[in-house]
Amino acid sequence: MKIAITTWGNRVSPVFDAAKTLLIADIENQIIHNKKYETFQPDDIISLAALLNREKVTALVCGAISESSAARLVENKIRMFAFVTGNAMDILDCLARHNTIKPAFMMPGCTPLPGTPLA
Repeated sequence: MKIAITTWGNRVSPVFDAAKTLLIADIENQIIHNKKYETFQPDDIISLAALLNREKVTALVCGAISESSAARLVENKIRMFAFVTGNAMDILDCLARHNTIKPAFMMPGCTPLPGTPLA
């Protein structure tokens, strides 16, 4: 599977609209492969969805995101894991090992939806 994470430095960008960089990585057999960074414009959701589809990304991990932006991405077959916080590589490692986002990586007051593994 291919995952994208909005980043700010080495962390998940706390606000989607402030992010300009995506960390894109393949996860196969619990191993992270082919990490790369891509720039994007968060205010151009159509172009972002096209980029994610072109890269064959199946899920986007991000911090706070507006409902309309998240809905647009979901309409374009991108699975959303929003309100996530922490070091981007730690989260990527967690996804590779556990195939889900642990509650410890959720923003305060937010919890992952039950039964939402990546696969």
